[in-house]
Amino acid sequence: MNKKAIADIRKYFKLDTDRLRIADIYNVYIRQEGNEIYHEASQPFSLLDREQQELFLTNFKKVLGGKLDVKLFEVRFRRDEDEQSDDHTQRLLYDGLHADNVAEWKTEMQRIAQKMVQDVQYEKDVVITFIRGTYYKPTKRHSAEAEVADRDEVYKNPFILCSMNKTEQPKSSLVFDFNEKEFKSKVNLDPIINLTSPLGGFLFPCFTDNAADVNHVLYAAGKANKPDFHFIENVLNGEEIMTAEEDKVVFEEIVKSVVGDEVNTKTLASVYDEIQRMMEVDDEEEEEESIPTLDTREVTRVLSASGVEDVDTEKVERAFRKVIDDDTYELKASHIVPSYTSKSIKIQTKVANIAISPQDLRFVRQVEVNGKRCLLIEVEEDTMIEGFTLLSEELE
Repeated sequence: MNKKAIADIRKYFKLDTDRLRIADIYNVYIRQEGNEIYHEASQPFSLLDREQQELFLTNFKKVLGGKLDVKLFEVRFRRDEDEQSDDHTQRLLYDGLHADNVAEWKTEMQRIAQKMVQDVQYEKDVVITFIRGTYYKPTKRHSAEAEVADRDEVYKNPFILCSMNKTEQPKSSLVFDFNEKEFKSKVNLDPIINLTSPLGGFLFPCFTDNAADVNHVLYAAGKANKPDFHFIENVLNGEEIMTAEEDKVVFEEIVKSVVGDEVNTKTLASVYDEIQRMMEVDDEEEEEESIPTLDTREVTRVLSASGVEDVDTEKVERAFRKVIDDDTYELKASHIVPSYTSKSIKIQTKVANIAISPQDLRFVRQVEVNGKRCLLIEVEEDTMIEGFTLLSEELE
């Protein structure tokens, strides 16, 4: 499921749209000190008042917010001896998605909720929310002036979305009583459900090329690059995943294994340039968004094209096996290159911290002057400090 597909379904979590309709909502309250369902409630989403609907819709958009492989992860369901068991989450979700009535759907979601509380101690009370609905996507693109009737032909995609939210105890407050004309302290004992910062959640199924992919689930982490691996393995019954951050570290360790720990900025800039070119060419050639990857052969090509000497596929394969124990692994190019349009590379020294974009990295060099290491930055314009223009000096 690519970012365009996620963005498209996400933007229709709003009131009064014919592109996404939510049929039912099922809420489960979990007490902090217990590992069982304390309370549950199910009803048609349309019966909630509009204010509650808006709060939940905003929450669902939050669940689907963030970058792929940073906060959102496409997780493949694990294929093992438990795959055919009645308790496998893929089966529970599939059966719930195709349930003929609300009671059957609720039963399957309840079983998933019970898996969420097994062997887990939450820091606060938690509310788990399930919805099932249908997402409609036109089969063809139409101009903004097209008649509504042009959207009669649509892809009809039923889905289930889950959101996990913590509760917070309300703070005491000072209020003014207009009737008695006096100030009073007010203590609200009802816990507040924090719908603005979901702890996590998931969307099932994933959608690939406008088709449902029931072998994958889109998992949403609560924090960037911090997926809950226990949740993925034991609740979703999913396979292992790699975050973008981990992918970048793997690439760095592979390069170090091939060329050594030391590298100059020219070589590093060339590596980033070469990978960035891969992504740009891929975007131009593909109508649908795809993610270019680097296997051992591509890493060999990138390093050779960047001026690294004595590089061959065999050496790179050994590096893959050493770092990740898998010479068939493919690194996502978008994980490796820092943002090309911003000053995403941070250079930290004892004297100063500098931020620079990958394409400008070639203008930075570490040089030695009179036995001292110096950072040399090539600039095309005068350098200003506190309103003063710096004088150019010759290195001695």
